[in-house]
Amino acid sequence: MKIKDKRLDLRPRERLQAKGAESLTDFELLQALIGSGVAGSDVSVIAKELQKIIKDKASAIDYETVASIKGMGEAKAVRFMAAYELWKRHFAVHERPIIDSPKKAVEQLSDIRDKKQEHFIVMTLDGANRLIVKRTITIGTLTASLVHPREVFADAITDRAASIIVAHNHPSGNLKPSAADSEVTKRLYNAGRLLGIDLHEHIIISSDKHILIEI
Repeated sequence: MKIKDKRLDLRPRERLQAKGAESLTDFELLQALIGSGVAGSDVSVIAKELQKIIKDKASAIDYETVASIKGMGEAKAVRFMAAYELWKRHFAVHERPIIDSPKKAVEQLSDIRDKKQEHFIVMTLDGANRLIVKRTITIGTLTASLVHPREVFADAITDRAASIIVAHNHPSGNLKPSAADSEVTKRLYNAGRLLGIDLHEHIIISSDKHILIEI
């Protein structure tokens, strides 16, 4: 049955206002969120297609897929994705930590503190500063030629990261940034600006201390 054929008090939006969101089924909540259909695609039809995507893709729902539903359109897809992202950030139970400070970043680096060779690490973050993946990019002496922006940002682009944090260890224990450290930081910062992926921090870590390289 189409929404317009239902009694006013039985329509999702009106029921939500009268009895609260908890009284609606998942399908009705989607209908309320979508609002209205278009010619040839009633809101019920759109909601069914959207419900299929939610069940099939669960953790991999994206704008392009949602917008491809007939009758969804750009505005409805944007509204849905905004609501979905807000829910993920504030209400979903996550295993991935939020890294919104240097201290929290350093907590992720305990595994390289005592390495005998320099390990260059990249952490990719989403728009809520939630860790996507931590990767080792290079092992060995840090130089601008060994740590190239293309290796650092290739996975960040694939991850659809909003920002990155990079770090490396100094086995010697001397935390003073070298000329190569500063040059790598500068190149990564400039490359990130061009790509729209912010470099938040470059951290040097030793067995018991750490510093931040000035960006």
